[in-house]
Amino acid sequence: MLAQRRRAVWLMLLLLVPVGLATVVGLFVLWPNGSPTRAQQAAEVALPPGATYPDARVVSVEPYDCSLDPTQPATCARAVVEVLDGEGKGDFQQIDIQSDVFASGVHEADTLVLSRDPAAEGGPSYQFFDYERTTPIVALAITFALVVGVVARLRGLASILGLAFAFFVLLTFVLPALLADHSPTLVSLVGSAAIMFVVLYLAHGFSARTTTALVGTLFGLTLVAVLGSVAVSAARLTGLTSDETVTLHGYDPTLNFSGLVLAGVVVAGLGILNDVTITQASAIWQLHEVSPEITWRELYRRGMAVGRDHIASTVYTIVFAYAGAFLPALLLLELYSMPLWTAVTSSVLAEEVIRTFVGAIALVLAVPVTTAAGAFFAKVADSGAGTVTDRSMTALRARFAR
Repeated sequence: MLAQRRRAVWLMLLLLVPVGLATVVGLFVLWPNGSPTRAQQAAEVALPPGATYPDARVVSVEPYDCSLDPTQPATCARAVVEVLDGEGKGDFQQIDIQSDVFASGVHEADTLVLSRDPAAEGGPSYQFFDYERTTPIVALAITFALVVGVVARLRGLASILGLAFAFFVLLTFVLPALLADHSPTLVSLVGSAAIMFVVLYLAHGFSARTTTALVGTLFGLTLVAVLGSVAVSAARLTGLTSDETVTLHGYDPTLNFSGLVLAGVVVAGLGILNDVTITQASAIWQLHEVSPEITWRELYRRGMAVGRDHIASTVYTIVFAYAGAFLPALLLLELYSMPLWTAVTSSVLAEEVIRTFVGAIALVLAVPVTTAAGAFFAKVADSGAGTVTDRSMTALRARFAR
């Protein structure tokens, strides 16, 4: 039994060490050097220098008719606000509220976010920027952490730490490296691999079971990158299908916007692939623990029976998630008088269609790979004894439950 566990450990290291070293080298080579990128330099020129975004409390609101067409009435407003922070704290300013903003609701005592331009003629000028949303977002974040901690306990709290690490990698490596004009494919793969190495082992412990899920996830991410690269090139996707990408193009037209489409597919596939692979790996180990005498082939066959049900439900998840995020564009296409197939293959919708198909194909193929790897590790390792980390996590969870 000890020899089996040692063999399983060596096989895991044989799989993990090369990929882990490649990820570390990729982070080192692609990590931004901190100098301003072309897009950042252009944004600094285009945006007002020294602009800040202070909070302000609405003191009074005076609506007025701002209709440009009598058949389409519109109501704007002039609001007097008190600046709550920043250099102009305590000042009272009058700002204009556009009709769409006023229609959403602006009342006395509301808190708004303003943009302050200190270089404007005649002194600093203030404009409405957005609604202040600190309270609902913080309340939801605290509720989310409490619910996850109470229901999932130690493992749930570990997953929240993993989520924080994922955002750290995205904000400090992936986004700056993309703006630095590094290869979007390499940046997204290296960043995603770094996230998965930490997130999976932090939330689920270092074990053959978690390694199985990691193998399946890395396979799926690689497949997304390869298949997505071919699909984006064949479909001639420009990536310039939203106001955000058009604005970014104005700051730096040399960026690889087709590559950004692919990077978005890879990052978007992280959560779904992680969900499918860890669930499939757990199913394999549960089947092996119930019937440790069954053969690898039988374990794989039964695991795939579970995997097919998971595939059927998760494919719907992918399609409906993308459709929901793209709902406004779908509504616009519904209004246009064009053939359905022309709308589907248009640049606006084709990007989402290809994103959906690439993610779904990688998801489906990751299931048999994860199942095969799980069945292999389960038969080689002594899953009943588990690893030291597994036993430690079990003891801590039992103590926490008491």
